[in-house]
Amino acid sequence: MIDDIAAKLFDPRFVAMTLTGIAAAATVYALVQPILEPDNLAKRMKLVGEEREAIRKRERDRLANKVTLRSEPKAYMRRVVERFDLGRWLGTDTAKQKLMMAGYRGAGAETSFLFFRMVMPIALLLGSAFYLFVIEVLDQPFMVRLGLVIVASYIGIKAPELFLHNKAGKRQAEVRRAWPDALDLSLICVESGMSVEAAFRRVSQEIAGQSMVLAEELALMTAELSYLPDRRMAYENLSNRIGIDPVKAVSTALIQAERYGTPIGAALRVLSQESRDQRMNEAEKKAAALPPKLTVPMILFFLPVLFVVILTPAVIQVMKQI
Repeated sequence: MIDDIAAKLFDPRFVAMTLTGIAAAATVYALVQPILEPDNLAKRMKLVGEEREAIRKRERDRLANKVTLRSEPKAYMRRVVERFDLGRWLGTDTAKQKLMMAGYRGAGAETSFLFFRMVMPIALLLGSAFYLFVIEVLDQPFMVRLGLVIVASYIGIKAPELFLHNKAGKRQAEVRRAWPDALDLSLICVESGMSVEAAFRRVSQEIAGQSMVLAEELALMTAELSYLPDRRMAYENLSNRIGIDPVKAVSTALIQAERYGTPIGAALRVLSQESRDQRMNEAEKKAAALPPKLTVPMILFFLPVLFVVILTPAVIQVMKQI
C-alpha cells in the first residue's frame, strides 16, 4: 500500500499531470476573476452622488427654515426604536462616531444599529437556550449551561459594536495606505494653480483605483465645501469620518490656512513626507515582528512536514527489510 502511494507520488507523469492541472486552474481563475469582480467603484461613486444631493437638499431646507433628515430608516425599525426608547437604553456616546467611521451615515444607520443591538441578544438568548436546555447538545450541569446562555446574550449586545469597530478599522487601514499618495497628488494640483476644491476633486478621481474609501470621503468633502456655510466644518467632518492622525493633521493645516491665509503647498509637502515616513516606519515595525510570529507556525506545520520528508524514505527501507 505504502509502496504504491510512494511510487504514485514520485511518478513523473503523475507529477506533470498534477502541475498541469494546477496551472490550468490558475489560468482560468486569472481570466475569470476580473469578470466576476463586482464594480465597487461605480457603487461608491453613486453613493457619493446621492450624499451630495442630500447635502444640497438639507442646506436648501435649512435656508427655508425646514427640518429634514438625510435618509429615512426602515419603518418597522423606527417604530421599535421609538416605542422602547432604545436611544436612551442602548445608545452609546461613541455610536454615532463609530457609524461615521464605518461608512454608515444618516438617521437610518443609527436606527439600524440600535435595532440590531436589541434583537441580537434576544436571538442569541433564545437560540442558545433552545440548544442547551431543549435539545441538550451539551451534557453539562444546569449552572454551566445557564452561564453559556448569559455569555451568548452578552456577545449579542457587543456584536454590533464589534462589527462597527472592525469595519472602521478596515476603512482606516485602507485610507492610511493611500493617504501619502493622495497628499502628493493634492500637492501637485495645488502648486499647479488649482483651488483646494478642484484639487481634492481631482485627487478623488485619481485615487479611486487605489482606495475607493478615500475617494468617497474626498468627494464628499468637496461637496461639503460647496454647500456648507463654513469651510472649516467640511475639513472637520473629513477628520471625524476617517479618524486617523494624518488626516487630522491635514485638516488642521487646511483650517489654519483658511483662517490665516498661510500657503497650503508648504504644509502639504511637510505632511506628505511625514505620512510617508510614518507608513515606512509601520512597515519596518511589521517586518521586525515577523520572525517571532513565524516561530509557532514553523513548529506546528513546517517541522513535522520536514521530518516526514526526511524520515519517510528510511521508514520505507526498514519496512522492506522487515
